[in-house]
Amino acid sequence: MTTAEESDQVVQRRANLDELRKLGVNPYPHRFDLGESIEAVVGAHSSKTGEVLDAEAITTRTAGRILTIRTFGKANFLVLSDGKTRLQVYIRQDALSERDFKIFKLLDFGDWVGVEGRLFRTKTNELTIWASSLEFLAKCLLPLPEKWHGLTDVETRYRQRYLDLIVNPDSRRVFEVRSRVVSAIREFLTTRGFLEVETPMMQSIAGGALARPFTTHHNALDIPLYMRVAPELFLKRLTVGGIERVFEINRNFRNEGISTQHNPEFTMLEFYWAYADYRDLMTLSETLLADVAQKAIAADEVVYGDHTISLRPPFRRLSLREAARDAASRRLGESIDLEVLRSRDSAAALAGRLAVPIEPGMGAGKITAAIFEALCEGDLIQPTFVYDFPTEVSPLSKQKADDPDTVERFELYVAGFELANAFSELNDPVEQQHRFEEQLRQRAGGDEEAHAMDSDYIRALEFGMPPAAGEGIGIDRLVMLLTGSLSIRDVILFPLMRPK
Repeated sequence: MTTAEESDQVVQRRANLDELRKLGVNPYPHRFDLGESIEAVVGAHSSKTGEVLDAEAITTRTAGRILTIRTFGKANFLVLSDGKTRLQVYIRQDALSERDFKIFKLLDFGDWVGVEGRLFRTKTNELTIWASSLEFLAKCLLPLPEKWHGLTDVETRYRQRYLDLIVNPDSRRVFEVRSRVVSAIREFLTTRGFLEVETPMMQSIAGGALARPFTTHHNALDIPLYMRVAPELFLKRLTVGGIERVFEINRNFRNEGISTQHNPEFTMLEFYWAYADYRDLMTLSETLLADVAQKAIAADEVVYGDHTISLRPPFRRLSLREAARDAASRRLGESIDLEVLRSRDSAAALAGRLAVPIEPGMGAGKITAAIFEALCEGDLIQPTFVYDFPTEVSPLSKQKADDPDTVERFELYVAGFELANAFSELNDPVEQQHRFEEQLRQRAGGDEEAHAMDSDYIRALEFGMPPAAGEGIGIDRLVMLLTGSLSIRDVILFPLMRPK
């Protein structure tokens, strides 16, 4: 549609609005007495034959947005939608009041109307309302894209989600799945004794994750504040306080890049379980994901891109160092000893041979993680627990009893991206103090994502935190997986966009 055509349509639509007002019609009434939604009408009567409908003389009262207007002599038809289901309406001049038929003549695609009438089937056997009254509910002053053939411009879909929802039924279905995912997670955890809580979104210390925060300022207190990068340290404070099973479905904010898998504002599930360790969480995660998939999409297999992915337990388990070593061996065509990844110099040399970029301040653990991310992540299609991370990249995780360079941590990968991160919690305040101090040294060296010192969290640990394990699951990425969406923006109603 050209700009001139759109402008002409806007002029005509405004003229129709003026004519409605001249008829004494309020084009924006306060309410409408809705009997049933279109979805309910179709659901209750779509299986009935024309003979049954005529015998039962069913009258209904419903409302929706006009998707189609068709005229065949004295027979006129509207197609209405409530956003989920469509229903045809039959309009005849001799069946409506003079005023109501004049309203019909002033309708445009996209207008909202209410109708009342009896249900019947047309000669083409389509369920239809034979309208006896017509009420105007709201004017669509701007033309809808491509006469309902679809909204294909991706940027417009994200910037004007309301248009996307009007034109693309699949978009609404994505967000219905998202709602069911969140409800299923709540049900799964609360039935297992977890307490849902809320923790601060504005924090004086950006803690709980290695991430760059958004900074703001509180005028009355005259202090800098940070938007939450994770709720972790507050949730673990609650574990110290005796809440043995706790969770939060939370918004996080990270001042980092934007990609098909990253949005600066995103939703996470975080939960903590006293007396458990990371292996307990692997088992719980398998059960959780299978349960949520069944409740959200009624399936335990999903098609994502070119792959069919099974969410049936058990999931594959893979050591991070071994995965990095094996991938490097395949890439170089030679056997690499696992000990190469435990020395900074030999790990750096290996990264150089693999063309994996590293920074001067990175130790053996960070280099190993970088090799893993570069060589392995994209190949982890079926659900895979990658476990036992280097201590250097896990400042809040508990070390393995027989290996201080390794922590009891896993990340769950599906479809080539990280879906969950979990670990046995570090609850030794002295060791946590040392870890924070090391993070401060990295921050001084220029690492903007290094963790800040949180003295109050250390104090909380000094009161005693029981053995515990905690996990974060990306809600947005889980919805991407369950709906086959290849971009995170497809599953966030209003993703952040650069202003025009």
